[in-house]
Parts: sequence; C-alpha cells; structure tokens
Amino acid sequence: EVQLVESGGALVQAGGSLRLSCATSGFIFNDYDFAWFRQVPGEEREGVACISRGDEATYYATSVKGRFTISRDNAKNTVYLQMNSLKPEDTAVYYCTADTSLLKLWLLPPRGRYEYKYSGQGTQVTVSS
Repeated sequence: EVQLVESGGALVQAGGSLRLSCATSGFIFNDYDFAWFRQVPGEEREGVACISRGDEATYYATSVKGRFTISRDNAKNTVYLQMNSLKPEDTAVYYCTADTSLLKLWLLPPRGRYEYKYSGQGTQVTVSS
C-alpha cells in the first residue's frame, strides 16, 4: 500500500519556523521527484518547492525562495520542508506529492493542475499575525 504521510503542521506566530515531514512507503522512493504544494480553501493549488531524484536539484516558488528549504532523505524515504520566517500568507494545507515526471510535477505550466502519481492527505499550517 502506497502511503505519503505529512506531519509537522501547526499554529505558529509570524516570523516563526516549522519543519514539515513526508514519510513515504509502498513505492521506490528513489525513482520519484517530490514537491510540496499548498492550498487554501477556494483557491488553486500552489506549488511551493520541488526536489528531483538523482541530483536532488531544488526549485522554489518566488514567494518562498530564501525562506523555505526542501530536502530528501533517501535512506528514510522521507521528504522535508523547512519553513522559516513564516508569514500569515503561508497559511494553507500543505501536501506532499510524488511523480516520475519533473516536467509535470514542477516545470511545465500550469503548475499544480495535473493529476500526480501520489499525494498525501495534507497537514495544516496556520501562521498568526
């Protein structure tokens, strides 16, 4: 059974930090690229960060560049999102997503509008002002 389980979401004050984790199982972790998306009710899904397999190249949305860091631990089959200097506009449900196509996952517009191979159930991040 394929599982992507996000954790680490919480209520935090503006300027604070959180580390999200995405623990995976049931598929070959090293064969997949991963991305974090976020979504606010009533709005479109937004790409936050992406990390490729192999060379582990990273990509970030302009709105989070310099504040967020995506990483992966291939030995633990886990993807992380370190979020610093959080802002109220970062409030959303954050989803971990996996696909074998980096083009579809991140590089090809419109980002976030495709059906991806695997996604988790999400973790809520709330940033108070």
